[in-house]
Amino acid sequence: MQAVGICGSDVHYWKRGCIGDFVVRAPMILGHESAGKVVKLGPNVKHLKEGDRVTIEPGVPCRRCDFCKSGRYNLCADVQFLATPPVHGSISKYHTHAADFCFKLPDHVSYEEGAFCEPLGVGVHACRRAGVTVGSKVFITGADISQSRLDFAKSMGADSVFLADNDPQKTAKIIEQKFGCMPNISIECTGAESCIQSVIYHLEVLLCILVGLGKPLAQLPVVNAAVREVDIRGVFRYVNCYPAALSLIASGRIQVKPLITHRFDLQEAVKAFEMAESGEAIKVMIHCGRDAKD
Repeated sequence: MQAVGICGSDVHYWKRGCIGDFVVRAPMILGHESAGKVVKLGPNVKHLKEGDRVTIEPGVPCRRCDFCKSGRYNLCADVQFLATPPVHGSISKYHTHAADFCFKLPDHVSYEEGAFCEPLGVGVHACRRAGVTVGSKVFITGADISQSRLDFAKSMGADSVFLADNDPQKTAKIIEQKFGCMPNISIECTGAESCIQSVIYHLEVLLCILVGLGKPLAQLPVVNAAVREVDIRGVFRYVNCYPAALSLIASGRIQVKPLITHRFDLQEAVKAFEMAESGEAIKVMIHCGRDAKD
């Protein structure tokens, strides 16, 4: 393995030992945003060769169930997903993975950029579920309650940002002033009950996409949503999104390098996790090999 990004779930497992029903019961390697170099192949692998640089889609499904056969393999009950107990993750020098879930990197795409296909894949899947297209007015919740992170989001291309107010009605007025109209799609990335309620209650949102995972049970204004015909759709990881994510990065249409704020070697993994937990970083990368920056 060459480059592995640390995400919120990694930090959550590291600090709390569980996410919902997924409980760490034995020592477990973390990490699932990863890219590396092929050093050995199984006898039946034809589309890759030793020395190829690849990005790794971390969830390998059974390929046999109805979900897999219908193209929704992200919902497979038997998926083996990296760094989800009891499956080991990829923060290591070497990792064995299913070849059909490894995607060759173009020569000009770095390992770090390849590792970004994982979080970008979530965004691609969310936009597909929402039907986001040219001209869509999208309201996204989830830059944390931090002005610095909002400013960073603005620098990365957000049309308008603002710090959420505790008063949902005031928030709705601010949104209308900034957009000039109300958004018709909401992508909710916090998982916070109050945020989910706000985008349903007080915005002219016809479609609410739930990306963030919060408490197992949340109170939702279902009657309000029903009479206004608000569609609520869940997002679970991604499905058939890695080629699109890789294309967006390779073409330069999405720039992910500016998101990397801190880098650590494998021997500094604890420091890397401490930085990721601190809230000071946007994305922390761990370099597991000599060629990680290439």
